[in-house]
Amino acid sequence: MSSKENKPSESWKGFHGPNLGVAIELYEEYTKDPGAVDEELRALFDTLGPPPTSQDEERFIAAEVPTAKQSVGTDMMRKIVGAVKLADTIRLKGHLASNIHPIHKDFKNDSLLELSRYDLTEEDLRQVPVDLLCPDAPSHIKDGLEAINHLKMVYTQTVAFEFGHVQDEEERNWLYKMVESGLYLPNLSKQQRINLLNRLTQVEGFEKFIHRTFVGQKRFSIEGLDVLVPMLDEAVRESVHEGTENIMIGMAHRGRLNVLTHTLGKPYHMIFSEFLHAPKEDLSSESSTGINGWTGDVKYHLGADRQIKEENTVEATVTLANNPSHLEFVSPIVEGYARAAQEDRSQKGEPLQNTLKAYSILIHGDAAFPGQGIVTETLNLSRLTGYQVGGSLHIIANNNIGFTTETYDSRSTTYSSDPAKGFEIPILHVNADDPEACMAAIHLAFQYRKRFKKDFLIDLVGYRRLGHNETDDPFVTQPATYNMIKKHPTARKVYADFLTEQGVIEKAYGGQLEKENLDFLRQEYEKVASKKSEHEVEISQPDFIVNGLPKVKTAVEFDTLKQINEELLEWPESFNANEKLAKILKRRLDGFEEGGKIDWAHGEVLAFASIISDGTPVRLSGQDSERGTFVQRHLVLHDRDTNKMYTPLKELESAKASFAVYNSPLSEAAVVGFEYGYNVHSPETLVLWEAQFGDFANGAQVMFDQWISAGRAKWGQKSGLVILLPHGYEGQGPEHSSGRVERFLVLAAENNWTIANCSSASQYFHLLRRQAAILKKDSVRPLIIMTPKSLLRNSYASSDAKEFSDEEFRPLLEQSGLGKKKTKVERIILCSGKVSIDLAERIDKKSDENWDWLHIARVEELYPFPKRPIRELFASYKNLKEVVWVQEEPKNMGAWPFMESRIRDITPEDVSLSYIGRTFRSSPAEGNPIAHKTEQERIITESLTRKN
Repeated sequence: MSSKENKPSESWKGFHGPNLGVAIELYEEYTKDPGAVDEELRALFDTLGPPPTSQDEERFIAAEVPTAKQSVGTDMMRKIVGAVKLADTIRLKGHLASNIHPIHKDFKNDSLLELSRYDLTEEDLRQVPVDLLCPDAPSHIKDGLEAINHLKMVYTQTVAFEFGHVQDEEERNWLYKMVESGLYLPNLSKQQRINLLNRLTQVEGFEKFIHRTFVGQKRFSIEGLDVLVPMLDEAVRESVHEGTENIMIGMAHRGRLNVLTHTLGKPYHMIFSEFLHAPKEDLSSESSTGINGWTGDVKYHLGADRQIKEENTVEATVTLANNPSHLEFVSPIVEGYARAAQEDRSQKGEPLQNTLKAYSILIHGDAAFPGQGIVTETLNLSRLTGYQVGGSLHIIANNNIGFTTETYDSRSTTYSSDPAKGFEIPILHVNADDPEACMAAIHLAFQYRKRFKKDFLIDLVGYRRLGHNETDDPFVTQPATYNMIKKHPTARKVYADFLTEQGVIEKAYGGQLEKENLDFLRQEYEKVASKKSEHEVEISQPDFIVNGLPKVKTAVEFDTLKQINEELLEWPESFNANEKLAKILKRRLDGFEEGGKIDWAHGEVLAFASIISDGTPVRLSGQDSERGTFVQRHLVLHDRDTNKMYTPLKELESAKASFAVYNSPLSEAAVVGFEYGYNVHSPETLVLWEAQFGDFANGAQVMFDQWISAGRAKWGQKSGLVILLPHGYEGQGPEHSSGRVERFLVLAAENNWTIANCSSASQYFHLLRRQAAILKKDSVRPLIIMTPKSLLRNSYASSDAKEFSDEEFRPLLEQSGLGKKKTKVERIILCSGKVSIDLAERIDKKSDENWDWLHIARVEELYPFPKRPIRELFASYKNLKEVVWVQEEPKNMGAWPFMESRIRDITPEDVSLSYIGRTFRSSPAEGNPIAHKTEQERIITESLTRKN
């Protein structure tokens, strides 16, 4: 057509911005195939000619030419552009006009979708082709008006969608197609609907029975979000049907008892026994197990496991993680569970991951989701190499309230789900009073995960029928809301009425279900009602905890270590390592020659290599852990030409298990939680987390307080997690000196973990190997190690190769060259870590002095306190006059507050005990390097100065 070669027509000036974009797209379709657009558009484009260039568009916009008198074709284009804008607005903002609030109906904003906003009438819409507005519409949609009404029905009913922030076009188009075609909607049979009503009846009946029977006792009821339980049922059913073997669930305490009894299969009478404090003999369940530690925990913090069996074969396991009241902190732990369950670690190299094997489901609170940073940290893990689990299902149990706090005081966003938009996670809002819509939401979430292996978020919008707990009165702070809630029917009642209207059930059927359920609850209660006990319960540790760690062999044959060492330094011919680094690493060959030394990082890689050669998998993560914060580790090498990576430990010929090392994101809480969860679910794996600097562990304090230190005592949850915390005073200021060992020692009790501050590479080697050897034993416990910084390359902290092949870890390490003349020794210095090396260096510098009066012993294992070896040490020096604890840290920090009473208990009566170190401080170290040097000099000098 000759008109296509003409200059742009002035008629194009009627279209600007998005309107112009739509018109140009339609014109391009027309140029490829005139039959692709309707007759009116063909006539319009025949007269318009080519669309304007960007310069033409600017000229049109700048020109103030009236556009009211346009041709019939231009008017059609206006209708199309307006209709397309309306359709896009429905998709992007229809959620604002949706019916997703059971109580707060006034939250809807319908004005966004009024035709007048787009200068449209119903007649205008009838003239617009369906395909331009909704290409995936069902076949019965015949014109533009029906298409718009269909979109409104899809996007503004009891399910609302937010997909516009999903940047991947394939994903976004798939989501729109599933929703607009109706493919995501489950076609529930009559029996399935009746089963759903029955489940809601069980959920509601359980809560009401507890409320009446155990008056005033806390349970944090699910009422107002009852449909959460059948949603979990559906998620479990769909995932197991696809072959998933482990479903991992993490949630806070609201609704937890209901989930425990219905989703996890914990029997009613077992729940009731916990309210009655009844003995639990003969209350075990084949379908659900939960193990308590010796101190126990409140019932709404406990987890459980349920095995789904088919003809005596376990098809899958459903796990609800133990979780204290720190709400969202369980999220990364459950992700760690899932990752561990997905990986095969039985072969050398990288673990093999199959994301289908495990499915993680995280249930969040609406106030907590935007309010707690751990949520964002966890979301950030979702696509990272070492942490992704092939997509998690997030459900916000949305009460529209946080304790007594209104939404306008608890978040700065429209929805509690909004933080997920930054991670391009599809979001679906659903009304908790519409159970069938909730089932559809679960189906869409699972199908998305199956196809794209990414996270999906369901915002389950409901209410909280009672107060924060069952002793709380919500009418005090939210009288208007709770007047509405009081009058509002329950989800069970709403659904029963709906099914009655649909002719699915008779009117009396819902009441019959209620009665049958109540009768069953009463029977379960009677099983334990007479067994209520008021007797005191003795809390005692099991013998395997009291007795401490077993004796294990950690030495490795010299020739075996030498061979491993050589193999780790044999790289492929095609691999071009950094020349400077290659020279440094090749020097490790000298460590097994006469007079050679093995430094800290070298000892560590030998430990890892020997551990995987023994058949124990190793996983290490942390900020910069591949290279090492202090350029010391270099487990992953980079080709200087191609940047291709090579990890010698993954290629080790003798390895019988996997090795993995990951640079973590800039997170402490989520990553520590993830590694803890990984280790709990994979107890046979040596899992290590390394802080960039020791005090960075502060960012994960909840994980240490609630899980790592106390999980065994509270829940019987075993862990052998290793924590590496760089620690030592080198004048780097208060934030890069202390690993805050005092905080871990304060939590040390009941043999809950091991805390060490080693002074040599061989000690570190044996400590790691000992930890690997006890992983499968009942006595296993976490290991906290204060690791060095400046000592990494210090010859005094290096070890002879024979120390790796002939010795073992020693909790108390006596400094060689001192204390030989036992009758001469008057002072024993006890110290730990770097300061012991500072003392050794000073003594060597003053080798001409007489040191017969002095002996130094390094406390390498701070907890459990090495009472026997220290007491025996004191007893062997008959003329001992004083014991001095020397440390770098301030007096109110470091090990001294923990050590003082314990050392004093075993110090002979005529021997004094004193302290040398920094004075009491609020800050852990000096910020001025000169002040640090002065203070450090004072500590060393005073420690090595004999009293007159």
